[in-house]
Amino acid sequence: MSDSASTSHLDCPVAGTGRQQVIFVPRDRLLEVANALRSEGYWMCVDLCGVDYLLHFDRQLPVEVVPERFEMVVSLLNHTTGTRLRMRVQVPEDDLAVPSLIRVWPSVDFPEREMWDFFGIEPQGHPGLDRILMPDNWEGHPLRKDYAVGDIPVQFKEA
Repeated sequence: MSDSASTSHLDCPVAGTGRQQVIFVPRDRLLEVANALRSEGYWMCVDLCGVDYLLHFDRQLPVEVVPERFEMVVSLLNHTTGTRLRMRVQVPEDDLAVPSLIRVWPSVDFPEREMWDFFGIEPQGHPGLDRILMPDNWEGHPLRKDYAVGDIPVQFKEA
């Protein structure tokens, strides 16, 4: 299977060519596509994170992809072919839920918890979803672009 054709059969928009492609996966097909990619050799999830595009709705996306405020980005590696693949999943602001990928790639345990902690994107089906870096009683999600910053004064050593 050639690098450029490796994801074409999944029927999702693809950007990029060669050994680093980006596939835009509809949220309702995330588990289906993830399982297919795993069976094709993408055994390693290198990273999973959330992104807030509050001020960047004009970003470049394939015409068939409807931009949403939030996005989940999953970076995969196929050791057999040496190819990398990035999955991008649009997540609407009024429904911040995505299927958990922990049963496909167990290594996403902490990254999914971090995505929820910092952005409020909830990986549904995650077996231990709780705050990972913020205190349990913290309100809000500090990496959102509309989160108030500077509420806690910072004291530097030399001050």
